[in-house]
Amino acid sequence: MKNTVSKSNMVFNKSFGQHILINQQILQMIVDKAAIRPTDIVLEIGPGTGNLTELLLQRAKQVICVEIDPRMVIELTKRFKYSQYSDKFKLIQGDFLTAELPFFDLCVANVPYQISSPLVFKLLAQRPLWRCAVLMFQQEFAFRLVAKPGNELYCRLSANVQMLSRVDHLMKVGKNNFKPPPKVESSVVRIEPKNPIPNINYIEWDGLLRICFNRKNKQLSAIFKNKSVLKTLEHNFHVIEQEGIKVNDPANNVKQLISSIMEEEDVKGKGKKDKKEKKDKQNQQKDDESESEDDEDNNQQPEKQQTTQNPFRLKINEILKSNDMFQKRPVKMDNDDFLQLLCAMNAQGIHFK
Repeated sequence: MKNTVSKSNMVFNKSFGQHILINQQILQMIVDKAAIRPTDIVLEIGPGTGNLTELLLQRAKQVICVEIDPRMVIELTKRFKYSQYSDKFKLIQGDFLTAELPFFDLCVANVPYQISSPLVFKLLAQRPLWRCAVLMFQQEFAFRLVAKPGNELYCRLSANVQMLSRVDHLMKVGKNNFKPPPKVESSVVRIEPKNPIPNINYIEWDGLLRICFNRKNKQLSAIFKNKSVLKTLEHNFHVIEQEGIKVNDPANNVKQLISSIMEEEDVKGKGKKDKKEKKDKQNQQKDDESESEDDEDNNQQPEKQQTTQNPFRLKINEILKSNDMFQKRPVKMDNDDFLQLLCAMNAQGIHFK
């Protein structure tokens, strides 16, 4: 296979996250892991100079490439428009996050790392559903996708993605396999969307996860005594009492959930990410320092607490206790635990938005 990068003097654009994979063996392994059928339409995001694209074209019925960089569009056009694969090759110039996507069976890509989270959720929102995605991510992000309860990287992202799909880590890829080399190590994961998706209200689901993972090392009893959390939930409680519960539409709720997540990522990309990460680390440190204090408070002073709590807080505490969740910590809860908590809260008229 012709490698158009190794002999090129092209300056790659860091703002587009351009780190071209040049290791032929790894490229071949990625294609093999995708298990492409001769009838498959494959989507590739950020194809760069087309090293992976050529291997995909050898196996698929059609390869649809989405590329934002005009220079790469020219390179790809030169390489494939008049090649033996010209009838299979389709190129969309534009931003993947805003592009209208045609139908595809598989997605195989070396992902621009700065759009990893919104990219995953946009794929999961795509209808009709695709069969499988084999994607290269920054290693820490990949580890967060597959993290299980108890792992320090287990987070809201982990729970959301694993609710909508099955995720498996396939292999690690060292930075020296790219040109230019990124500053971080990489990993390849496989994502298989669940079909059908679980029949839950994903707006409420994510609302619960937001609250829980904001202080993931604290006990639920401590998380749900927070004044702002109680205020929000009590407001929702009274609104539901007056207006009733809207009919659940899982597919539409997934779209709303993903739109919300993509908006969050857009805010981060405009300069707030580092500040948020710093704040999260500070909050994490505070959690670690206060865990033993919270445990002692919850275990040794229940009667004193009840005399000062308002009825709504007592209602939540009773839900937690009756479901054996009073002392559980989100970092050690799996999706079944979160679903149990959500259902228990909903049954008592407590809802999350």
